[in-house]
Amino acid sequence: MTAINTTILIADDDPQLLRLLTRHFQLEDFEVLAASDGEEALALIQTQRLDLVLLDVMMPKLDGFSVCQRVRTFSSIPIILLTARGLDQDKVRGLDLGADDYLSKPFQFDELMARVRALLRRGQITPRAHLDGLQSSITISELTVDYATQEVTKSGQPVFLTPIEFSLLAYLAQHVDRVVPQDQLLEEVWGVAYLGESHVLQVNINRLRNKLEADPAHPRYILTKGGVGYSLATPHSV
Repeated sequence: MTAINTTILIADDDPQLLRLLTRHFQLEDFEVLAASDGEEALALIQTQRLDLVLLDVMMPKLDGFSVCQRVRTFSSIPIILLTARGLDQDKVRGLDLGADDYLSKPFQFDELMARVRALLRRGQITPRAHLDGLQSSITISELTVDYATQEVTKSGQPVFLTPIEFSLLAYLAQHVDRVVPQDQLLEEVWGVAYLGESHVLQVNINRLRNKLEADPAHPRYILTKGGVGYSLATPHSV
């Protein structure tokens, strides 16, 4: 996806930062909507066609965590949380509520732009297996992963996944019944900057299990190999 015709929402209660980010993204040919509190941000997400949301955590009326949680009940739009706290527990909480990425303040605009572009690409690029001319979908027991449409069904019913969740599941599906090391998953799904960030991977694995498993505490599909990585298993290997 190019910046042209790409619309993002920036939600932050710091008026100076809001103006600065708006100007930076406009210079990169993005269409920008701005919100100064959580309620305004949520209203815009519900009513406007958006490609990505930058969401400050500490906002009046509704904080970023609350907005993110509500958005995930109806939309898979990519969300990047902006936080001044920089605490791991806040990052994990944001990811657990459905955010796709996070960035601690203060940050460089180039770093933010790189994360924005990476998330937008994930939402547009068909997974590698399809691009390489391999099967366009794979079915594992009740699960079907369709690389062409980037959709997942379980027993014929659609499963609501965010772009990150789909990318993670799709990569595991390309290596079905094989353990994929944690750092390999982090590099392929998030990028080299995330190597070693095991909590990011664990949170998203948990989110997938909650959506795909009948009993997330005793998974049948997404299995853990302690200290190594994860695998997507077919029933005969469970």
